[in-house]
Amino acid sequence: MAETPPTPPTAPTPEPVAPSRGADLRGATRLATDATAGLANLVEAMHERIARLPGSDAALDGRTSGISGLVYKTIRGVTRVAGGSIEALLGLIAPALGHYAEAAERDALVSALNGVLGDYLVASGNPLALPMELRSGGAPLVLEREALAQALPDAGPRLLVLVHGLCMNDRQWLRNGHDHGAALARDRGWTPVYLRYNSGLHVSINGHALAAQLERLLAAWPTALQRLAIVGHSMGGLVARSAVHAAERSGLAWPERLGDLVFLGTPHHGAPLERAGHWIDLVLGATPYAAPFARLGRVRSAGITDLRHGHVLDEDWVGRDRFARSGDRRQPLPLPAGVRCFALAASLGAQGGTIKEKLLGDGLVPLDSALGRHADPARALAFAPDRQWIAYGMNHLDLLDRAEVYEQLKTWLS
Repeated sequence: MAETPPTPPTAPTPEPVAPSRGADLRGATRLATDATAGLANLVEAMHERIARLPGSDAALDGRTSGISGLVYKTIRGVTRVAGGSIEALLGLIAPALGHYAEAAERDALVSALNGVLGDYLVASGNPLALPMELRSGGAPLVLEREALAQALPDAGPRLLVLVHGLCMNDRQWLRNGHDHGAALARDRGWTPVYLRYNSGLHVSINGHALAAQLERLLAAWPTALQRLAIVGHSMGGLVARSAVHAAERSGLAWPERLGDLVFLGTPHHGAPLERAGHWIDLVLGATPYAAPFARLGRVRSAGITDLRHGHVLDEDWVGRDRFARSGDRRQPLPLPAGVRCFALAASLGAQGGTIKEKLLGDGLVPLDSALGRHADPARALAFAPDRQWIAYGMNHLDLLDRAEVYEQLKTWLS
């Protein structure tokens, strides 16, 4: 129903007054202040989630207590009184994180921020933008032989590189007391090295950077290397595929040493939830530390929009509007030749469940996408039947710690 037009004024209309520059500035400042205070609320809500013990049923009200709560209260107070911007807020958050947050808690918060806004953080030169690092024990590795020998005194001939997913970091391979990398070191003699990267950047940008990092790592490895394997969770699997392609195109040496490539819940062909514009709501909602950022709605980093169809190459996104609704225009990229490639998918349903449960997959990634299946033979990924496995009754994050998943990894990487 159309709105009723307003009644024309009966009194003489005064001459319009041109808006003053001061009024414009006050209006802009008010908008920036509201945005800043709003983001402070989001960040505090995330901080509260991080502070909760896993499995807690306590209600979340978006507020933290103690010193951390005081920090966020101060940020909001300064913002309301003095005005500010998103940049001002991020500048306030950075020292607060450094002084008041535990290392793992701070890492989780900053990694989630990077997943959502990482491309913006880089473009604006923000110090919260995460650099790519290969790490061990929560600390970055110096990619020189003597430094690696000192940092990894037990480095052996079997190197395992683990690549995390969207909004996460290297510490979060440890979930519910289990870490696939540490367990494979104990049971199968692998030496785990963990990647940390800005998951808000395009997958192919991270692929190029990882290709270069692995070349340096292998050149400096302190013992004779017999076997290299990469395990990627979620987006991490796309980054790994992109890195192999970038390395081969650049003539790097390390792909010749790569024996195994394992994908845990990787959206090789994207996710329909992102294509419908809802990936942000669900992937961030399912990642505990990032859930409050689902409130940002349409704000989606380049990394998130790459998940729409599973972009892994520069050609998949360069020169295109990443928010435009369009079909799948990816360049086909097969699995790397001569590498044992394994796909492990999860399903929320039980084995032998309904078609709906099978299509749903792990709540974020459909089974067909995680297993590389595609109606177009040129796009289908040829995982051998004995190198595919479905974990039933699990969600996307359960792939990080469920015993059944680890037993399959242990079998494949024996």
